[in-house]
Amino acid sequence: MSELDQPKLSVLSPQVRNYALGVLVVVYTFNFIDRQILSILLEPIKQDLGLSDTALGMLTGFAFALFYATLGIPIARLADRGNRRNIIAGALTIWSVMTALSGLAQNFWHLLIARIGVGVGEAGCSPPAHSMIADYFPAENRATALGIYALGIPVGILFGFIAGGWINEFFGWRIAFFVVGIPGIVLAIVVRWTMREPERGMAEGKRASADQPGVMETFTYLWKKRSFRHMAVGGGLTAFVGYGIVTWVPSFLMRSYGMQTGEIGTYLGLILGIPGGIGIALGGYLADRYGAKDKRWYLWVVSVALVLAVPLTVGVYMSNSATASLLFLIMPVLLGNFYQATTFSQAQGLVPLRMRAVAAAVLLFILNIIGLGAGPQVVGILSDLLQSSYGDESLRYALLIVCLVNLWAAYHYFVAGKYLKDDLVIDE
Repeated sequence: MSELDQPKLSVLSPQVRNYALGVLVVVYTFNFIDRQILSILLEPIKQDLGLSDTALGMLTGFAFALFYATLGIPIARLADRGNRRNIIAGALTIWSVMTALSGLAQNFWHLLIARIGVGVGEAGCSPPAHSMIADYFPAENRATALGIYALGIPVGILFGFIAGGWINEFFGWRIAFFVVGIPGIVLAIVVRWTMREPERGMAEGKRASADQPGVMETFTYLWKKRSFRHMAVGGGLTAFVGYGIVTWVPSFLMRSYGMQTGEIGTYLGLILGIPGGIGIALGGYLADRYGAKDKRWYLWVVSVALVLAVPLTVGVYMSNSATASLLFLIMPVLLGNFYQATTFSQAQGLVPLRMRAVAAAVLLFILNIIGLGAGPQVVGILSDLLQSSYGDESLRYALLIVCLVNLWAAYHYFVAGKYLKDDLVIDE
């Protein structure tokens, strides 16, 4: 059936669309509060439970990422044929409960199980959310809308770091997990009963076909596109560096400069939250602005940003004071977040309507296995390997080595941009 022959889709008002986007931003904020609060608590947990950096890397990396990324694909397939709003509400309930239960952990294995539970729940957030946003907003505004949604990352990190840092100082790390976990249950009720599920294809005035492609069909469809292959690898490598920073810089500041969790949570939360948020929004805006004239720039803006970030990131780890290190960190955080909005936006434009949620999950799987899984784990392993030579400074040099990976990521974004125009889906 041609687009002209299809029945007209109902169009939701701007107020309804903007409300839904706002709620999804809050959900994603809680997603990152509950995910990243562990980072600010690593050192007290290390001391309390007697864990190595490799074990801590497992808790922040693969223990979470393996289940988060893998389960995201079947959940996304369900989202491509079911009610995405209800999936998000249920997932939010699960990860909030498991975050709270993390405060009861008595050893590594207890905390491992709780982190796996958080990963299982959070797998049901972004793929259906990306698909809903793609149906709420037309292609010319989609990178901006997804950039706004992605603001949940820096805002969540900001609140997670500040709350976790100060709650730990006054009440201990266990109470911190309870305080940030329980409010998510209330938010799940808000999602279920106040948001509207958009019609598929509403933003383009199209209707999705009744047949839903399988996961392997979607993956094969995407992997044949050179732009997707390079964009996915580039995004994974960018996330590899980013999650290494977010996870381990708090411990680096404690070990190398003797800072406490409260002040680290405040300063680092503000840096990761404000410049980080600006980077996500600015990256989406610049991608939409320059990509409208030349589609290659949808991804080339990321390549340029990553190259600029590397020398500044070196300054973070080679500074001789905490103040200088934190000041150096501002611009790499901003530039390192340019990839967020446009990467997910272009993934939505590379597939037909019924593949959108699964396409988001496939991309998230690659980004999270490479970035969220391997990033913190590799930093932890490198730190333990360098410990005999550098002592408490081993983490500094492990992070320094990992930051250079952004140059590799920049290459992939540059190549991806060259092929993007030919790979985008123009029509259903």
